Amino acid sequence: MDEERSAFDWETRFAADDTPWERAGLHPAMLAWVEAGELQPGARVIIPGCGRSPELGFLAAHGLDVTGADLSPTAIDFQRRQLDKAGHDATLLEGDVLAHRPDTPYDRVYEQTFLCAIPPRLRVDYERALCDWLKPGGHLLALFMQKDVAGGPPYGCALPAMHQLFPEERWIWPDDDAFIAWPHPSLKGKPELAGVLVRR
Repeated sequence: MDEERSAFDWETRFAADDTPWERAGLHPAMLAWVEAGELQPGARVIIPGCGRSPELGFLAAHGLDVTGADLSPTAIDFQRRQLDKAGHDATLLEGDVLAHRPDTPYDRVYEQTFLCAIPPRLRVDYERALCDWLKPGGHLLALFMQKDVAGGPPYGCALPAMHQLFPEERWIWPDDDAFIAWPHPSLKGKPELAGVLVRR
């Protein structure tokens, strides 16, 4: 739960194209969740900290009602241009997504390592926001970063800490051995654990 070593300026990194955490294509967990039927056309989905990820445009192209949120104007402008070029619609929110409260709750949250990007002191606020975003029975498609070294971002999201953050009074957990490990390219193969939590 160590805080960041120094302030992290996401906008400066995106503006300078200094983003080694980005994948070249869709996250394999996203494709697995699509294949498993977790992301059906018409579903309302939010991607907090969407950055320049291709998942937002991919879901919009497949008929989902997608909202992407990011602090970085450069990242949001990128997503807007990509959507316009492809002729797809999505809602884009620039600013602090933790303050966002939708009029209509979401069916899914695609947690594309947003949790590992925010300072750990904000994790409780994020969990509260997730409860407000998701309808009862809604799914959190979670990618928990596994990392041994303290500090960040990215910050490690070990499963014992995640069980404390997402308590069983508010979340239905899969078995720990049901999580799938996907190696992350910017952490020398350290995995993200992909699993689905259900809001009670």
